[in-house]
Amino acid sequence: MNTAAPRIAALFTSAALGLALLAGCSSDNVDCGLDQCTVTMERSTSASASVLGVEAKFVSADADTVTLDIAGEQVQLTKGQQAVDVGGLRVSLDSVTADAVQFVVAR
Repeated sequence: MNTAAPRIAALFTSAALGLALLAGCSSDNVDCGLDQCTVTMERSTSASASVLGVEAKFVSADADTVTLDIAGEQVQLTKGQQAVDVGGLRVSLDSVTADAVQFVVAR
């Protein structure tokens, strides 16, 4: 009896599942782990990224507060604030500079 074929199939299935989990990000400005992604966006009105199955868009920013559109819902994030629930995800602001904003999206 040949048991190699089922083992190889299971190996490929496991590898595909692992890649699917890591492929929650589809943009160059997104760095993902297993259950969270760090997103860096330029401060421009056209900045957006697909992350963990939702679209994140930059809306506006000042020195400490950023407004984002996450999964069609606008949220305001302040540096140092706890993560906010939006679109089934937790979103928190990491940093705001003159050129970019960085935030974390987690499951």
